[in-house]
Amino acid sequence: MPIRRLNLRGLELPLILWIVAAHLSFGRAYLVAFNLTASLPGTLFLIQKGTLPNRGDLVAFRWLAHWPYPQGSLFVKRLIGMPGSIVSARDRDFFVDGYPVGRAKERARTGESLEIGAVGTIPEAHYYVAGEHPDSLDSRYRLTGWVARQQIVGRAHRIF
Repeated sequence: MPIRRLNLRGLELPLILWIVAAHLSFGRAYLVAFNLTASLPGTLFLIQKGTLPNRGDLVAFRWLAHWPYPQGSLFVKRLIGMPGSIVSARDRDFFVDGYPVGRAKERARTGESLEIGAVGTIPEAHYYVAGEHPDSLDSRYRLTGWVARQQIVGRAHRIF
């Protein structure tokens, strides 16, 4: 059986223009992200750029540290604390406004020591984020800390 070629003559330019237009309009407002860790359930997330989430929503933000992930990596975590929320810790157990967030580990899976994050009142334009997995690198650790407003890309929605 011979292989037939599809004749796209005359359709290439309109198709390319449509793809470019869709990318430009979609890309300004949305971003697609893949979860590569077990820190949150879900594999694919749709990020609404420029939309600040509410407490309990998923938030996408840029990682500022240089280790263990490249600086600028996109993280998706749950927004737990807002400006004015009170973060406290007993031993390595963390609480935001009295509600338990989780226990901070002493060491990363790679063996490095992990310093605990800040406690006190979350300042203006800063947020407390947490993952649902015990190994989540979140605001319980100094490495992540409180996420500044300028790090936030937008609100995240789990697709699957």
